[in-house]
Formats: sequence, structure tokens, C-alpha cells
Amino acid sequence: MGKRIGTEVSIAVAEAVKLARVDVISAYPITPQTHIVEDLSQIVANGELEAAFIPVESEHSAMSAAVGAAATGARVYTATSAQGLALMHEILFIASSLRLPMVMTVANRSLSGPISIWNDHSDIMAERDIGWIQIFGENGQEIFDLTIAAFRIAEDKRVLLPVCVNMDGFILTHMIEPIEVPDQELVDRFLPPFEPAMKLDPANPVTMGPVGVPEIYTEAKKQCDVALTNSKPVIEEVLQQWAEIFGRKYSLIEKNGTESAETVFVTMGSLGETVMTAIEELNAEGQSVGQVRIRLWRPFPKEEFKQAIKGVKRLIVIDRALCPGSTSGPVAAEIKALLYEESEKPEVINVIAGLGGRDVTRKDFKTMLDMALKGEFKDDYTIWGVRSHAE
Repeated sequence: MGKRIGTEVSIAVAEAVKLARVDVISAYPITPQTHIVEDLSQIVANGELEAAFIPVESEHSAMSAAVGAAATGARVYTATSAQGLALMHEILFIASSLRLPMVMTVANRSLSGPISIWNDHSDIMAERDIGWIQIFGENGQEIFDLTIAAFRIAEDKRVLLPVCVNMDGFILTHMIEPIEVPDQELVDRFLPPFEPAMKLDPANPVTMGPVGVPEIYTEAKKQCDVALTNSKPVIEEVLQQWAEIFGRKYSLIEKNGTESAETVFVTMGSLGETVMTAIEELNAEGQSVGQVRIRLWRPFPKEEFKQAIKGVKRLIVIDRALCPGSTSGPVAAEIKALLYEESEKPEVINVIAGLGGRDVTRKDFKTMLDMALKGEFKDDYTIWGVRSHAE
């Protein structure tokens, strides 16, 4: 059935990519994702995986190579972070518009400036509209599982879109955790060989990526939007199949804490586990608090989210990215827009926390709850933990 190992989460991701039997890995090292491609280079060099490992000169080239390889019908993987993801920007749109299935791990890290190698979500939030399926993992096992599942999702004929699996930099990438690693036979049962619907082949010439004149550009963008929206039931189906084979179930939206809670924290990524611990302590003290975890970011699971917050009076939405000049962080903006036309909707309190790797503790979340209950959040959003010059 498999084995249980204690390993760095980045190494576990490399093992997941190996088990997925990828054909091409395009790699450029950038902190904090370097350990993933570093380990994959050793796996390929040792003959443990029959794949082309392409060491490129930049992240722009890494995504360009991934697009080219996927266009030929290869199963493709890459990974990046922060400025590397930003450098890929123009090619990310091409991958989705060409409907090329591939998987990319983003080790979420703060964007410069000032230069920061620590974790927040500013890198991926700057890429919200690239047309990729975007998933957030909370711990090492989840990242391992979702990495393999992402290939199955991307390559489904009803989807044919690239998938980005987000993992918090350092907090997850460099953490050692126990990971359940399944046998290759089980993974092969879940993830069959990739059979592309269309590929670049000199024997059967096709055109990919022509100029989109005004007469077809709108229709092409509409097609991608429909494909992304319609991928949601397929994602649910694949995750259900994962649960049936491997015994670990993942929902698009996860609800924790008191079922009838009036106040609910909304989180994405590893902070969710800190929130979970805080609300367990709060509920033990007699408070009534819950948590809603967003696992699927794009396409946004609208109905599942609405159902999860039904009857809730107050949402404390934790964003890990700042939208300068806007009225809220990106996650809160999404939720406010979703709930705008609802006749009965909760108060949405937006707290932007953990920027640049700043710690956010159980005590912080308890303070947030206390302030929310007292009505002390007055602004559109609050940047948590801002220090004065004296400090």
C-alpha cells in the first residue's frame, strides 16, 4: 500500500512528481522552492525517473519550455516562487489559452520590494487572472496528494488546463513532516498515461498560438473562461476518486469548529492550522467560533462557500496579500462580491496578516475575535501587527 516517511515537504513534492511519471521537468532554482527541483534533478540523474530535465536560464524560460513540451503531448512539471512567478507572467496566460495541461508548484513568497524571501501570498495573488486552476494546500500530506491529483485534473479531456498547487514558503517547503507515500502501482491506477487531445507533430501538422484577431479573440477568451468554470465538478470528482483509492478526502471548501458558530475565520494555506488550534481553545473556553478553509481558489467554489457560511453573522477574512489603493485584500474582495446581492449576508471583516513572513499566532487570532465582537474594526481592512517607528 505504501510507506510512511519523515521528510521535508519539498522532497515529498519531488517524490510525488516522480510517482506521477512526468516526461519533462523545466527547472530554475529560486528560494524557497529550490529543494524541489534540486531533488528532482538527482532523481532523474540517478535513473529513478525517465524524464527530460531542462535546466533553464530563467523562470521565463522555464515556463516557455513547459509550454513547448506540453504542446508536444508530454506530461510536464515545473515549480517557482515570488519574482520567478512574476517573471513567468506573460507565458502563464499562453499556457491556459492553449489549453495545455501541466502542473506547477508555487512556493508562495513575498514579492519585492523590499526584498523578502519569506512567506505570504502576494506572488500568486498577482496572478489571479491567468486562467489556471489554483489550489492551496495546508500541510505536507495535502500538498503531496494534491500534486499527484493535479495531473489527473489537468489532463482530463473535460478540463485541459494547467494547474497551480500553492504551498506556503518555508512554513511548508522546509518543514519536515510524516508523509504517507503510496506504491507506484496505486498511483498508476489513479493516474493513467497522458493521452493528449492534440499535439505538435510533424506527421500531422496543426497550428498553435496564432494571432487572435478581433473577430476571434473574445470567443477564445470566453472558451477558456467556460473551461475553467466547468472544471469545478471534475475537480470534485477527481478528489473523490483520490479518497476512494487512498483514503484521504479533500473538499473544495472545508468547515471546522462549532457548527452553529456566529463568527467564522476564513483562511487559505498553512495559517488555517493555526486558526484551527485557536478556535479549539476558544470553543473550549465557551466561545462559539468556526473556520472556513478555501482549498480551491480558481475556479472559486461559490455555492460551496455560501453553504459553508449559511447562518453566520460575522466573517473574519484573513488575507496574506495587500492590494494597495483598494478597499480590501484579494480574498475579502472575492467574498464581498460574491455576497453583494444576498439579502441576508454576514459582516465581512478583512484582516491582512502575515505579510513578509510575519508570525501570526493563536493569541493574534483570539485578539482578532475579541476586537470583532466589540466592533473595534472600523476601516475597510486592517493590516495586522504594524509596528511604530519607535519599535
